[in-house]
Amino acid sequence: MEELRRATITDVAELAGVHAGTASRALNARTRGMVSAETVDRVVRAAKQLGYVPNALARGLRTKSSMTIGVVIPDITNPFFPPVVRGIEAHLQPNGYSALIANTDGFDAGERGALSSLLDRRVDGLIVASGQREESSLAELHQAGVKVVLLNRDAGPVPYPLVTGNDASGITAAVESLYELGHRHLLHIAGPMNISTSSARSAAFEAACRSFDGLIGTVVTADALSIEAGRSAMLSVLGDRSHGITGVIASTDLIAVGVLRAMKQVGVDCPRDMSVVGFNDVQFAEDFCPPLSTVRVPTTAMGVRAAQLLLDALSGADQTAETIMLPVTLMMRGSTAPAPR
Repeated sequence: MEELRRATITDVAELAGVHAGTASRALNARTRGMVSAETVDRVVRAAKQLGYVPNALARGLRTKSSMTIGVVIPDITNPFFPPVVRGIEAHLQPNGYSALIANTDGFDAGERGALSSLLDRRVDGLIVASGQREESSLAELHQAGVKVVLLNRDAGPVPYPLVTGNDASGITAAVESLYELGHRHLLHIAGPMNISTSSARSAAFEAACRSFDGLIGTVVTADALSIEAGRSAMLSVLGDRSHGITGVIASTDLIAVGVLRAMKQVGVDCPRDMSVVGFNDVQFAEDFCPPLSTVRVPTTAMGVRAAQLLLDALSGADQTAETIMLPVTLMMRGSTAPAPR
């Protein structure tokens, strides 16, 4: 029975060789700055060794905090977001916080409703990945002093910090790789332009195409970040078989899957007739047929970094409108090949 007893803060303090109050401050994001970095490290290691789980309810009563963070995402079915949420929770849980997830379905009204619902539940702060740039509620939250960190997508001029992948770097690498494979007419299937990642990737594609001699770049905008929207956009291009396009770069992997479906539907072989590159490297992208070449985004690391920034702000750190871009990696797989002669 002794082995099953839940570890207490006193147990952690004894193992770390510090007072219980010091251990408590070291494990609380709000008070961690009062303790030396060496002591924090020692206490955290002791807590992990003992499997210590902070009592969020008791701490909340002491600090008048709910010890919860609201996480707003645009589409819970999009495979991009589960590893992001996992990263958020990986940082929140050791610090005694839990996450409440809200889905917006990609609409302004959905974002407003999600934010209102989470604030009604007294969350301490918000991580927002919905990225609505028009009629966003975030400006009101900023004026009200609510702590928010934006994730993956910005929200226009609202001066909150943003954690994202380097979209321009990923698109540029994809264009360069296809150019080196002999492709001279590329197509970019962009997402809706009211989404910051879509507009950034589209602009990067056009800029990259201009930088290579003899390279033509065409942009077509999909109605949504979905498989069906990607299929529909690609079919509109394939209706004109004289286009000469040999390579496609999709704004997301879901759009890329739609592109592959459209090509299969009209008998265009990938990669023999046309190469395809996605963006995000969602789970199972390597298992597609053919395996999808794509830009890998560090989704879990983005979630961790966003949670770190938010807990720092809740601890009293100043929030600025900084943009933190994490590096991305081009993963070349079976959906890309030399341009057909």
